[in-house]
Amino acid sequence: MNVTSKPYHIVIGQLRVGMFVILDLSWLQHDFPRNSFKVKTEEQLAKIRALGLKRVRIDPARSDSAPEPLAPGESMAPDPAANAANAADPVESPLAKAKRERIERINQQRAAVVECESQFVRTANTLKHINNNLFARPQEAYQRANELVDHLVDSVLTDRDIAIHLMKDKIGGEEMYFHSLNVSVLAMMLAKQMNLPKEQVKELGFGSLFHDIGKLDIPARVLHKTTPFTRAEQNLMEMHCAYGEAIAKKLELSKPAVDIIMEHHECMDGSGYPARLKGEQISPLARIVAVVNTYDNLCNRPNPAESLSPYAALAHMFARQRNQLDGGPLGIFIRCLGVYPPGTVVRLSDGTPGLVVAVNSAKPLRPSVLIYDPGVPSSEAIILDLEHEPELNIAECLKPMQLSREAHAYLNPRKRMSYYFNLPHSRPKARS
Repeated sequence: MNVTSKPYHIVIGQLRVGMFVILDLSWLQHDFPRNSFKVKTEEQLAKIRALGLKRVRIDPARSDSAPEPLAPGESMAPDPAANAANAADPVESPLAKAKRERIERINQQRAAVVECESQFVRTANTLKHINNNLFARPQEAYQRANELVDHLVDSVLTDRDIAIHLMKDKIGGEEMYFHSLNVSVLAMMLAKQMNLPKEQVKELGFGSLFHDIGKLDIPARVLHKTTPFTRAEQNLMEMHCAYGEAIAKKLELSKPAVDIIMEHHECMDGSGYPARLKGEQISPLARIVAVVNTYDNLCNRPNPAESLSPYAALAHMFARQRNQLDGGPLGIFIRCLGVYPPGTVVRLSDGTPGLVVAVNSAKPLRPSVLIYDPGVPSSEAIILDLEHEPELNIAECLKPMQLSREAHAYLNPRKRMSYYFNLPHSRPKARS
């Protein structure tokens, strides 16, 4: 191994598998996700040699192998800037064409995220309007809720795969609407994977949107408290299920929706509330909501410092709450979100840190990852869909504190998690 620890140039023929290469080229002039990476296969090596470079820069500190010896009579090539110019063929090469196609996919992914956030804001505002009119205009509130649920159900039950997106911090309405939307979105995704009929998915949607409606009757000083509850405060919080039932009956919600509102804190082992129901005594739809409600509460605790990462939340539920949650929906939920739920901080196989921003429930091991690249402005950060990047995979999950200061500022891990799914362009009817 070369004694120097700084990057330096070698003749292209000296390049070997295991070396960390830095391509001094435009991103459009090669077919790799990044300009710097470790060469792991002979196929990657052949692609680099096909670029027409006479020499290439390597980083010995991140390499696992040393350069091949120079052949007799072989010397270092001219200035690398000239090589870059030689590689820039005026006729678009297959590599450049593939790269342009990748850029188009990345731009489409970014546009999908922007549209998803717009949909999320509209839906949060609709839900806020519904809650504000529950008592003054209950029939109008019910009608708007019905339209909203129909729209969500029709969207989630399409034939295409559903991608769950991570939303920006503090986008849209207040936190209560974030939680209700999170539970609704995740519950509907889970219902689709369980192949529930449309009628049950709609009941699930209604119950999920209103599952915490009883908290409107809980004093704000208790509802937003970030320190542990006293016994009296805990008893009051547990009353939100009964308060919600009363509101639901005024709205004339169906019995399955009312059951969700009443039973989403019941546990399979009888340790839940308010009625200490066990197992089959709990309605099937309420058991589904209990799974996703538990997950969102673990990720979004009143004190953000106590919140678990999505990855840790799923691990906690599987390891410590399997007796409390219905194992069927829990297992499917974990498979849907995968090992890397949206919001998970990861390190890719090439060493790049990133943030999972979307997961395809049909391909949970190949999520979309926003990557840290100091050469790209954070406002234009690259989102890689790993389904289309076969040479990359996720090597490990990280805690946000394991990121460098620069990577943390760039990726901006969410303090609170909000999710939404990509929807068709149709929208719920707008009203003033």
